[in-house]
Amino acid sequence: MNYELMITAFKEDNHLVGKAHTVGIERNNCRLRHRIRRSFRKTCRFSKKLLNHLKAFNLAFFYINFEYV
Repeated sequence: MNYELMITAFKEDNHLVGKAHTVGIERNNCRLRHRIRRSFRKTCRFSKKLLNHLKAFNLAFFYINFEYV
């Protein structure tokens, strides 16, 4: 593991507190939960094939990371 990156990522001056930052984190959590719900419920286009699940996750993460959602 690269501990130098972890130390810089978790420095106290990088720690953000406040409602504005919490709203952004909760928005991302909600978006992720809604995009990946198909892996947990059989009524939302559930597939038994592992490859289909992996492709659905990749597509969801692509849309989330590049903000197409």
